[in-house]
Amino acid sequence: MKLLTKEILKDFAKTGSQEGIENPRIIVKFFGGGSYSFFATEYNPETKTFFGFTKGLDEQEWGYTSLAELESVKFAFGMGIERDMYFENKYINDIKSYA
Repeated sequence: MKLLTKEILKDFAKTGSQEGIENPRIIVKFFGGGSYSFFATEYNPETKTFFGFTKGLDEQEWGYTSLAELESVKFAFGMGIERDMYFENKYINDIKSYA
């Protein structure tokens, strides 16, 4: 699965930095391994690094991850991180109980 599309890259570029915004918009959701979700709010195309919110069984934190890192993760049966193609525009406050 392609984690980034031209449309998603355009959306990141259009949105730009959301630093200091209390309730940033989520541009894309990645998931895998049953409980892992990463809600990306920013992307730097030069470093190919995302900033966003990670939600899992034991963790909920803001941080950075790279596209290479997401692409390299492999779970059982060779499954990797996937992009939620049905995730609609949401804001961080919308996902507090969303997995």
